[in-house]
Amino acid sequence: MDEFDIERHADPDLTDPVLVEGLPGVGHVGKLAAEHLLEEFDGELVARVYSTHFPPQVTVEDGTTTLACAEFHAVTATGDDGARDMLVLTGDHQAGDGPGHYHLTDRLLDVAEEFGCERAFALGGVPTGELIEEYAVLGATNDEALVDDLEDVGVEFREDEPAGGIVGVSGLVLGLGERRGLPAACLMGETSGYLVDPKSARAVLDALGDLLAFDVGYGALDDRAEEMEEVVAKMQEMEQGAAPSDDDLRYIG
Repeated sequence: MDEFDIERHADPDLTDPVLVEGLPGVGHVGKLAAEHLLEEFDGELVARVYSTHFPPQVTVEDGTTTLACAEFHAVTATGDDGARDMLVLTGDHQAGDGPGHYHLTDRLLDVAEEFGCERAFALGGVPTGELIEEYAVLGATNDEALVDDLEDVGVEFREDEPAGGIVGVSGLVLGLGERRGLPAACLMGETSGYLVDPKSARAVLDALGDLLAFDVGYGALDDRAEEMEEVVAKMQEMEQGAAPSDDDLRYIG
């Protein structure tokens, strides 16, 4: 197998498409948001990218295996102002090493350019370290011209946040995109960082939908959010019901 193998599955006629990236990360926020777009708007698989930079594994569903890859789907979302074409990038893995992240992102951007994408939006989460009720969406961009548009839809720009910057494909979409002249922004929903967070994914999609003028339903995400709330409630009950033992009171640094 070569460093990259790309399978083309369709050649859709897209009008001014934007790249929307949602790969696994903190709280799986970006991945949840991207997959929700595919479910709500019946995304069409257009390309799969296989790479030796992905982990050496396959996923198994109903006994059938699939080699680790990233997928591009064509999505046409609708709103009051008409239709919005998107090329949605998602998958189950990121690269396993630093150079691999660079090489992989570069190749993914090549594919996006082949489909005519002239803007990109990376979706992800930013950890707070605690459970939250109100979900803010933080922003970062490689193009100052996007700042006002993002702030108009409620995206917050905070000094020195996220701490430590943006890692993985989401960060490199901005960094490598700038070197290509590709305007890009990252929308990051606040999340505890402990659990899969559908509510944070919804907050990110709200901002993206307002920015790109499309409407999306949230039934499936709301159902997942209720499931996660039940998990959190059970965890809190277990924590409150557990009496501290001598071992619990020791500090081990």
